[in-house]
Amino acid sequence: MRVSEIMTKAAVIDHAEDTLAEAARKMWKQQTGSLLVMDGEELVGIVTERDVLKAVASGVRLEETRVSEVMSKDLITVGPGTSLREAAKVMAERWIRHLPVVDRRQARRGDVSEGPRRSAGRGLNEPEVLEQLVEASELVRERRLARIEHGAWD
Repeated sequence: MRVSEIMTKAAVIDHAEDTLAEAARKMWKQQTGSLLVMDGEELVGIVTERDVLKAVASGVRLEETRVSEVMSKDLITVGPGTSLREAAKVMAERWIRHLPVVDRRQARRGDVSEGPRRSAGRGLNEPEVLEQLVEASELVRERRLARIEHGAWD
């Protein structure tokens, strides 16, 4: 099975200079955990609910902080033909929960998130791949918690 078969349509924000408050409202309205940040047709970053949460915990003013200040710019992406197994491996190895799916970096396509149970409802019927996605998301969570406990996020 390929990521193109289970990916969700990507939610996007078209301006990296939008505020985090605007990004948070857009995430809430679209019920998504991430926004791909676009500059025209070029993917320049991703902002996630964790980026917003970290900003809130740090005491920054969401109405004054720009998406460009907190977004991840060093992106890891996959193409629509990538296997689910490979996508799960990438997510686990890189500790990421949202994996943009793109064609040649310019054309936005979709997103595969670590919410594998939602993917199951979209036709994922390969139990070993689903199990791998679940394990990858749990590993990412454990590693993040360990980093927080050791003060790596300060």
